[in-house]
Amino acid sequence: MSSSAVPVPVLADSVRLDDDGVHILDRRVFPFERRWVRARTVEEVARAIEEMVTQSSGPYFAVLWGLVLAAREAEGQDPQVARHRVGEAARRLIATRPTNDQPRKAAAFVLAEIAGREDVAAAAWDGARAGDADYRRRCREMGQAGAALLDDGARVLTHCWGDLYLLGLVEALVAGGKRPEFVCTETRPYLQGARLTAESLAEMGVPTTLVTDAMPASLMREGRVDALVTASDRITMDGSVINKVGTLQLATAAQAFGVPFHALCHAPDPDTESGAQVPIEFRDGDEVLHTLGHRSASTRVRGLYPAFDVTDPHLVTTVVTDRGAFAPGEVRRYWA
Repeated sequence: MSSSAVPVPVLADSVRLDDDGVHILDRRVFPFERRWVRARTVEEVARAIEEMVTQSSGPYFAVLWGLVLAAREAEGQDPQVARHRVGEAARRLIATRPTNDQPRKAAAFVLAEIAGREDVAAAAWDGARAGDADYRRRCREMGQAGAALLDDGARVLTHCWGDLYLLGLVEALVAGGKRPEFVCTETRPYLQGARLTAESLAEMGVPTTLVTDAMPASLMREGRVDALVTASDRITMDGSVINKVGTLQLATAAQAFGVPFHALCHAPDPDTESGAQVPIEFRDGDEVLHTLGHRSASTRVRGLYPAFDVTDPHLVTTVVTDRGAFAPGEVRRYWA
């Protein structure tokens, strides 16, 4: 991989606002199809998030532009009424992914901007643009902090993440003259790692290998992994990492075989003390019984699908933020 600019993967710009609604790249069929779903109302945006049309960084941007949609729908009404309607829309959109704290952060940008302005639609637009720029800046800065922890040629194992978090890390590695290799878990049942993470890395020109979810411990024991690096849906003030289910078992294996685990987030959540306080989203167990729309288990069995898990602080080497890297027991320093 050369040190030239890293190509931007498709998923880094997968939610867009237009005059006729919010257009969302359908991650359920990517990369085999490039299909866009148009959400014309806040409720349609919410359902697109809940039905996995978008995930990873996607819901953050869907909330931003969904709230602009809500403000447009209320245009011409009394500003106080319009602000109330945008607030209701924010509550609906935040509730779509209860484990992840990014939708709440996205909504905060828009709600803060509309609080003191008469033109609610224009204010919502300004707030969404500010939220968009802030997220991208944080990803770049977080990526730089993460890249500093990895050596040239590092073989990085990752689990279910894509788009801007990944882009920020890879851009920083390449800018530093480092040549990483990535190993991606397939991430059942939606195969996000196989379809989204691996594809994004390949688009960026990074050597990428796909493995099943059951293989990483053996690879670590054989010395074929130098670091486990993941994103996170939330990191609590005690250094617990909440991420896609399966992260806990990877971190446990990493500790057993002396592999460092670096978890990336923009910032720890100052309102959540420990992992025990984070609501874990349980999705329909029927999703576990299917793979890419095809049933993969008998009708005699049931499925269980906790979509996220909590990795305890003693299993985490480093929490990487946009303000640098912290030991899990020191993440409070972020807010000092």
